[in-house]
Amino acid sequence: MSVLTRPQMIIRLDHLIQNYQVLKKIAPKAIAAAVVKNDAYGLGAEAVARALYQNGCRHFFVAHGAEGKKVRSVVPEAAIFVLQGMGEDSVADFQEARLTPVISSRAELDFWHQNKVEGVRPIINVETGLNRLGFRPDDLKQLTALEKKEFSFILSHLACGDDTHHFMNARQLSAFEAARALLPGVPATLSASDGVFLGKDFHFDMVRLGAALYGLNTAPYREDKMKAVLYLSAPVLQIVDVPAGQYVGYSATYQTRRPIKLAIVSIGYGDGLARSLQGRGKIFFNGQEAPMIGRISMDNIMCDVSALSDLKEGDMVDLLNDTYGADEMGQDAGTIGYEILNWIGKGGRAWRNVLG
Repeated sequence: MSVLTRPQMIIRLDHLIQNYQVLKKIAPKAIAAAVVKNDAYGLGAEAVARALYQNGCRHFFVAHGAEGKKVRSVVPEAAIFVLQGMGEDSVADFQEARLTPVISSRAELDFWHQNKVEGVRPIINVETGLNRLGFRPDDLKQLTALEKKEFSFILSHLACGDDTHHFMNARQLSAFEAARALLPGVPATLSASDGVFLGKDFHFDMVRLGAALYGLNTAPYREDKMKAVLYLSAPVLQIVDVPAGQYVGYSATYQTRRPIKLAIVSIGYGDGLARSLQGRGKIFFNGQEAPMIGRISMDNIMCDVSALSDLKEGDMVDLLNDTYGADEMGQDAGTIGYEILNWIGKGGRAWRNVLG
């Protein structure tokens, strides 16, 4: 019998690179930038950025200056854009790591003028309908002619790019074109992963590849899916026979209606597993599926494995695989695949095996 106690993650960088190449082919005339914010969605920003850099990627997006500083050593000649901009808490990071701010307001632009990084031209973020960060039309009209020439790109972000028929896509495209007219000659970037699938009108000069790189299918209407990048398994610590009428897990929320074979698996919300998977989550073994039952605890889940005749103590069961990925787990957990990747990737206790 094998005796293991920790969940195990496999991160397939070769699959990530294949996803990158597929997305590049869909938008062949645009620069393919990689979004590695939040530790590359929890999967390890340095390893991910290094692999992408070795395969030709020279443009990266992060959220904060500290993230950009972290990846600079593995992408020495790349441009690193910081979506949240520059502040007093990040000036040193920008200067040391030669980072490029995405500027979203007049105050940020004034701060940049006081703390410029030599040789760096910022990006300007414009609001086109998401109503998040960005210059509004009246703000753009107040820029001086000299200020308009400062920027290396004009950027905006789609609110509903995952829905090819949503009215917001055309509305935001029109608003973005109007903003571009106020900054003539400045290269443009509108689309993240989902916008890539909307067609060449949305590609402009650069696309920002994030979720789709990591195996999330941000455009579910497409038949060709992204390859999974994160795989997750965990060891079975114990298998016991439980009679009918017994309660399983905290708060006695589950009662057995018949005798069952119960497996206690070494993974829980302490490893990033969503507690909302109670009664909806599942495990896989040799292509067979078994349900999680009872409350998910910090370190363990309990599963009804009565139908898995070959399962033994010490065996590893899958929680994320090629057929049940972060998107599917997200649906079962009542959230999205983005959160699943971040929660699990940042769980911290799982053994990591980075391949490719």
